[in-house]
Amino acid sequence: MYDRLKGFRDFYPEEMTPRRQVIDTLEDAAARYGFREISTPALERTEMYVDKSGEEIVEELYAFEDKGGREVSLTPELTPTVARMVVAKQQALSKPIKWYSTRPFWRFEQVQQGRFREFYQTNVDIFGSSEPEADAEILAFAADALTDLGLTGEDFEFRVSHRDILGGLLRSFDADVDTHAAIRAVDKRAKVEETEYLGLLSDAGLAYEQAEEFDDLVTTGDLDEIAAFGGDEVESAVENLREVLAAAEDFGAREFCEVSLTTARGLDYYTGVVFECFDSTGEISRSVFGGGRYDDLIESFGGQSTPAVGVAPGLAPLSLLCQRAGVWPEEALTTDYYVLTVGDTRDVAARIARDLRAAGNVVEADVSDRSFGAQMGYADSVNAETVVIVGEQDLANGEVTVKDMESGDQTTVPVEEFPGDRDSPTFADLR
Repeated sequence: MYDRLKGFRDFYPEEMTPRRQVIDTLEDAAARYGFREISTPALERTEMYVDKSGEEIVEELYAFEDKGGREVSLTPELTPTVARMVVAKQQALSKPIKWYSTRPFWRFEQVQQGRFREFYQTNVDIFGSSEPEADAEILAFAADALTDLGLTGEDFEFRVSHRDILGGLLRSFDADVDTHAAIRAVDKRAKVEETEYLGLLSDAGLAYEQAEEFDDLVTTGDLDEIAAFGGDEVESAVENLREVLAAAEDFGAREFCEVSLTTARGLDYYTGVVFECFDSTGEISRSVFGGGRYDDLIESFGGQSTPAVGVAPGLAPLSLLCQRAGVWPEEALTTDYYVLTVGDTRDVAARIARDLRAAGNVVEADVSDRSFGAQMGYADSVNAETVVIVGEQDLANGEVTVKDMESGDQTTVPVEEFPGDRDSPTFADLR
């Protein structure tokens, strides 16, 4: 007997049913905005992640040497991969480039609520536009996807920030500040004690008093005061944030957004507006998902300067939010018809099953030579709505028996007329 690996999960049919519904909902929302589906590999060169994040990232990867002697890793995120893809065909791709995909990723990290070593995300990205409308469209897609799942503004909120506001504020202090390290500290603010957080800011180069002043500014969130304190760089970033929020208003997403400058996103490649989705009730303490702008990544991968913005809802934390809000789809199998055979009736039963499937129904039939009772028990176990009984005695009379499994009612219908086409009265009556 083999045990599954820690941080990896099995999904049985009942569990996959709601997951598939959620994935389809996310992807349908993306498709409505004109995002096009892509598919990407599970393996990339480890060098790509080291160049972006440093050698220490290898400790978080499933990294190994393949049989060709190449250092490779299971992909821990999609952004570097799509950046590589854009660079490879940058001249041929029409701008803006709007892509989405749903797939698994792998990170060797501590397993906790809503976080596993193999996890699934739907990634949605826009390349080639620096306009506020692109950021707003990402926010609008995310809001539409969540409301399509049945969530409301009482269930979630987008905490919106701007990396250039944070970076500009840090650079306005009379200190030699490692802005990336300081922003990573801001990203940890809600997860550590205040003294540790201020210590991280001090380690990044701020004096302790400066760290306190910086924290007061970002927690107050007064954009006018912040713009005046930070000078031209911060003023420009504040204006960009306001433009994005104004566009989000027109796109129908502003009601879900609140300015939260302590939202930073930990990855260094973020450059402008960033946001994270949280459970409005606070019952789920960690962010559900996040996104933001990363205008420098394509150029750092050897391409032309190309602005970009994206978001990546993860299925595990999103399922926690949906379950908390009571909108997670039911974990149950669904079957429209079960075609039950009695005696030597396979040819007629197979024809009926084919016709029902051709009409778009989910149809099962006996493939195990089971008894009448065993077949009825199986039909009940897969939640068949209707059972079509194809028996020798009924066929001798030119009929089949149709049973509604919920009410228990059954009737006989002429076999030559069953099921008929989609628009026929016979077929409609059976639905």
